[in-house]
Amino acid sequence: MPVTHECDLAIVGGGLAGGLIAMAVAARRPDVTIRIVEGGDVLGGNHVWSFFDADVAKDDRWLLTPLVCYAWPDYDIAFPAHARTIAQPYYSIESERFDAVVRKALPADAIMLGRKVLACSATAVVLADGDRIEAKGVIDARGAGDLSMLEVGWQKFVGRTLDIPAGHGVTRPMVMDATVAQHDGYRFVYLLPFSPTRLFVEDTYYSDGSSLNVRALNHRIDVYAAARGWEVAGEANDLREERGALPVVIGGDFEGYWRWGGAKVAKAGARAGLFHPTTGYSLPDAVRLAVRIAAADDLSGEALHELTHDYARERWEERRFYRLLDAMLFRAADPDVRYKVLERFYRLHPKLISRFYSARSTTKDKLRVLAGKPPVPVLRALRAIRNIS
Repeated sequence: MPVTHECDLAIVGGGLAGGLIAMAVAARRPDVTIRIVEGGDVLGGNHVWSFFDADVAKDDRWLLTPLVCYAWPDYDIAFPAHARTIAQPYYSIESERFDAVVRKALPADAIMLGRKVLACSATAVVLADGDRIEAKGVIDARGAGDLSMLEVGWQKFVGRTLDIPAGHGVTRPMVMDATVAQHDGYRFVYLLPFSPTRLFVEDTYYSDGSSLNVRALNHRIDVYAAARGWEVAGEANDLREERGALPVVIGGDFEGYWRWGGAKVAKAGARAGLFHPTTGYSLPDAVRLAVRIAAADDLSGEALHELTHDYARERWEERRFYRLLDAMLFRAADPDVRYKVLERFYRLHPKLISRFYSARSTTKDKLRVLAGKPPVPVLRALRAIRNIS
């Protein structure tokens, strides 16, 4: 027989955004009963999330501290004509740790795994097996909505954690190694040294389309490893493989995107459009929104919708500058020379770079980024930025 579950707050989607909200509310509002519904068998899926020190305010760091698996004091970038080490701490979280920490923060019956959601409203969730959740408030955090409402490019990737018994010699993250051959837009390799013999290697592209040739990218990872002289243990010993395509937003209809899937339903994460327009990363916004929700007095469906919608709308409006840069990258730069745009950017001051990644660029930062001779044709750049919403 179908069962109706009751709670104060129902979170639909057990990924990064949903899990952080659950953790924050459980920590700051222990009187609130929570249900988190996830279609998969674990919380967080199969991911490595990373963030720069400036991405998350010190006052909000309490939420991430138990999740961090690795920390480094600095990171590297490399381009054909420029390389440097940037002295800013960098952190990574593995989904296995995320799953364990969120489970520990919540009662066992609060976590509903392997449950497909058919629909949700501001106060109810209908499950495919006939069960129902009645809640004072519901938050939809199930991932991206209808991206056809937005104009986007893509950051797509395949990443593997490799076992290199003889050691790899990488001592800090390589956030961008763009010295590699360019394919399908702007290509770079991303490295995270998890131990002297374990290395996460991700082949990443800023491309016009989202299609992903996993076999080809895995081959390029193998070629990259061989070129670096790394003797990798057999494929059976690969410790992780993940893949994905993150939207890089150029413009579009924010309100139309928000209304998809429920005009009056509170939303979080990619479903709310809360990700950096240029990088596609959602962790900083996920932390900020989770802390804000946990501090709210009213967790009713109506109040949660107003809170999440207004927060996401404000972020959309204040980030037009990043969408303008995305337009220049995708509309004005030929795919095989897009790396020059990033190469120029990484010559700027480290604090400007950190504010850019945290989506908190100052007016002076924006003028500095746009100053000088652009790495794309001027007329094409001017045409590219017309009518950016």
